[in-house]
Amino acid sequence: MKAGMKRISEMTGYSVATVSNALNHKRGVNNETSTRIFQAAQELGYINSAKISKIRFVTYKKNGLIIDDTPFFPALIDGVEREAKGLGYETVFCTLDRESANYEEQVASILSDPAAGVLLLGTEMVEEDYQPYQDAKSPLVLLDGWCDSFPFDSVLISNADSAAQAAQHLISKGHQRIGYLKGKFRIKNFAYRSAGFRQALCRNGLTLAPLDTVPLLSTMEGAYQDMKEWLKTAVSLPTAFFADNDVIALGAMRAMKENGVRVPEDVSVIGFDDLLLGEVSSPRLTTVHVFKQEMGQLAVRRLVDIIQKNGSRTRAKIQVCTQLVERESVFDRNQSIDRLEE
Repeated sequence: MKAGMKRISEMTGYSVATVSNALNHKRGVNNETSTRIFQAAQELGYINSAKISKIRFVTYKKNGLIIDDTPFFPALIDGVEREAKGLGYETVFCTLDRESANYEEQVASILSDPAAGVLLLGTEMVEEDYQPYQDAKSPLVLLDGWCDSFPFDSVLISNADSAAQAAQHLISKGHQRIGYLKGKFRIKNFAYRSAGFRQALCRNGLTLAPLDTVPLLSTMEGAYQDMKEWLKTAVSLPTAFFADNDVIALGAMRAMKENGVRVPEDVSVIGFDDLLLGEVSSPRLTTVHVFKQEMGQLAVRRLVDIIQKNGSRTRAKIQVCTQLVERESVFDRNQSIDRLEE
């Protein structure tokens, strides 16, 4: 051990005591020094992926508007824990708050830990948030996130294709004027869903009218209050709405119901995520089922594969397909047209 630290000390110019403190994550070693020491330790083979015995599940929190008000993530975490345990790895959890005063120090400590691989929950991350993670010394896989500027191993939802299928379902039910319940906080998932939704409309010769786009907060109460305000000034309603997620859909449905708008007879609604709340809503919510546990399991398997191969230069973007779940919140307008023709 000492011989290894001595070589690192000679290579970096830092004392053996400083090297020891850095490798053991003790206070008093700044980020630049710690990074140089870990780089030297890896080059000399002093630390390597064979020592990794745990998976650190890191939740990135920008403002909590998405991750704090949905039961989506417990299912994801359950998949991570089950798979990690089955493969012989301990799972530890931590949250990185972007507004924290020591955020950068926390990131540096996590990304230089030789004993842990990192699963980074990137749901609330936008493009500029990824920069500090590109030089991670620990094996890292993004979960529910993707970066266009830097290559990361990622496991995410097939958002655009899934939203297009949801829009196509509404069109197949005879809806021609389809609105968009748009989350105000624009995470990447929502951006891709919006793109897929609009592409499906375009393929069918339809357009999204600006007045049919309703910006809503991404919390149940927030979506409800915003939808209530929007309904006060709405001249007319589309026959259907696609929502960025189930939380937004359910909040909007509550507001419509209180304002005398019948779902689905007057306005159909389709959500995204397939939360348990959608199964007990009135009417029960038609939605896009996301295989949440399976996503967590896939992310663990990808991370373990990187660990066992002692790092991998090949990056993989794994998009997990979804499944449409038909319930009661979408009205088939073709049936009413057929009755009129009879």
